[in-house]
Amino acid sequence: MKKKNHAMENGSYHFYSDKFILRVSNRVCISSEELLTSEPFLKFYYSYLESLKRKQSPLLNIFSTKDYSEDEVKLLQETLYYLNSLQADKVAKLVDGSEIFFRDTLLFNEFIEQFYNYWRRMHRLVICDSVFDRMDQRPYRTFNDLVESLMHLVRSTYRNIQENITGKHPKIYRQVSAGAEIGAIALPMKLNYPNSSFSVLDDIFVIRQVLIYPPMIFNTPNNKRKGQFARIDRNPLDGIKLDPKEWLCYPARVGPLLIAIYFPLSFFELGFSLSNLFELADENDLQRKPDAVYIYGAPEETSLSVDGNETVFFDDEKNNIMVGSVPFKNEYAYFGYLKKMILTLHNIIRMKDGYLPFHGAMVQITMRNKKPFSVLIMGDSGAGKSESIEALRLIASDEIEDLMVVADDMGSIAVNEQGRLVGYGTEMGAFVRLDDLQSGYALGQIDRTIIMNPDQVNARVVMPVTRYEYIMAGTPIDCVLYANNYEAVDKDHPIIDRFANAKDALNVFRRGAVMSKGTTTTKGLVENYFANIFGPPQYHDLHEGLAQKYFQKMFDQNIYVGQMRTQLGIPGSEQTGPKQSATALLQMINEKAGDA
Repeated sequence: MKKKNHAMENGSYHFYSDKFILRVSNRVCISSEELLTSEPFLKFYYSYLESLKRKQSPLLNIFSTKDYSEDEVKLLQETLYYLNSLQADKVAKLVDGSEIFFRDTLLFNEFIEQFYNYWRRMHRLVICDSVFDRMDQRPYRTFNDLVESLMHLVRSTYRNIQENITGKHPKIYRQVSAGAEIGAIALPMKLNYPNSSFSVLDDIFVIRQVLIYPPMIFNTPNNKRKGQFARIDRNPLDGIKLDPKEWLCYPARVGPLLIAIYFPLSFFELGFSLSNLFELADENDLQRKPDAVYIYGAPEETSLSVDGNETVFFDDEKNNIMVGSVPFKNEYAYFGYLKKMILTLHNIIRMKDGYLPFHGAMVQITMRNKKPFSVLIMGDSGAGKSESIEALRLIASDEIEDLMVVADDMGSIAVNEQGRLVGYGTEMGAFVRLDDLQSGYALGQIDRTIIMNPDQVNARVVMPVTRYEYIMAGTPIDCVLYANNYEAVDKDHPIIDRFANAKDALNVFRRGAVMSKGTTTTKGLVENYFANIFGPPQYHDLHEGLAQKYFQKMFDQNIYVGQMRTQLGIPGSEQTGPKQSATALLQMINEKAGDA
């Protein structure tokens, strides 16, 4: 038996329950022989055997007894080593005692198959630590050499062993992702923070490129978010201790802002899902001071709270930077806690800069022979914003020349140099419910998605839907609608009706009513200030002044302001409601959009 090699040990590896993380600095195994004798493989091999032993699996009958001995474990390891390159009959002669494993080749083959599946059920991450070598300057080569090669190596090793056990080639080859699900290039980089209060973050590696193999499926400990994020009067970084080897930083472009998001490796599947939602900051972005910092998964012992609320943020007005924090607990292991805190920080900063944040979807639609027409639909989660837009895309597919997503969930309204109201987005992706989606929308994009908790209520996908350049274009607004999902359509309640003045409009938008769909812990008819608990309630007076100013401008500029009854919260209308609202919206666009 060859001695253990260290080809995968130029870095480190970690097992976290159902997760495996490999950190490398220059190479991974380049041969099956190296792989089968590497320390991570051996640890995983023993873990697999222990899992079979706990279940008293019949697969253990490849040994002389289910209570296998250490000698038998080592014998099997040596047998697998030679099975990679030799057929079973030759291995049985070469490795003394190995004939016991070939008594039932069908059982032995199934043992290998389940070993492979045990590996693939793990969530797997490879981090390429670029310390002395700027791997980020040649990301394709780095990913190919370190991540792609590992995938091919694992898959070929599995196939070699199976073929040598059975003496047959498979008739069908399934090219599943057998290496890492996620690869990342990370650099040691000190971001431009204002003072030593942020020094605890200096040694945490910063992600520069990400490689993912979608579709990916994750089950998280929690699948709903509750409550609001509370403002505190102390910096969450005070007294915090973070092991740099256990953390990564995802520097995100959130609209025009730079927000540095820190997450522990044990939450890596949530942290890297950000890559389908927020644009990764570039080299120029990282030269300036971040607008905000978010510590997602902060150590419990130093986490702060206010009135029992542990999801908190600090407004460092002196240094003009926001700091958010959520503790490391399973109840917060849900992507909504990542996304919504980031957007809360964005909204507060934008309000302080004089912009009006909105919780809604904005698209620019170009119908055939018509000028582009931009629609902003505001409303709470589950109100039918995205569903109505997607229904419009489907029913008018032959009439729409172009549909550009400006904002999928959150954005802000500004006044451009010409005095026109324009909209900006925050995310180039979407965190979308599967429950109410049109099938064409979900299935047409499934190969790009990250799927979360697919077997539960409020199953979600994270998927790219637009480009960063589009959300930052400053798109003129032609129509603003409130998504009303709780009122049925009848002769007194049309699908779309227009408000006569800013006061009437503000009464509806300010009330922020929605029939909750169970996407958070609330149910029934719920009211939230401007359907946006992510910043406006915490800075109510600031937001109220901005809302009155911007809504009056909407009417001054003759922008169509009204409400659209999506009926998404009415039982039995979950599919037909958005289709009806989309049909009415299409008619309005055709009437309002000028000829090209």
